[in-house]
Amino acid sequence: MNIHISLVPIVSLIAGILILLVPRMLNYIVAFYLIAVGIIGLFGSTHFLRWH
Repeated sequence: MNIHISLVPIVSLIAGILILLVPRMLNYIVAFYLIAVGIIGLFGSTHFLRWH
């Protein structure tokens, strides 16, 4: 049984929750989100999570 988890939706969900909880940190949350999605896009989510 293989479990495939994509990191981009998880990062998006966490960023959205943080924006709702701490709106003053919006700039930092958006910057972290863009950096995380960029790194995931460059290297692919298979390098971060391998569930077999």
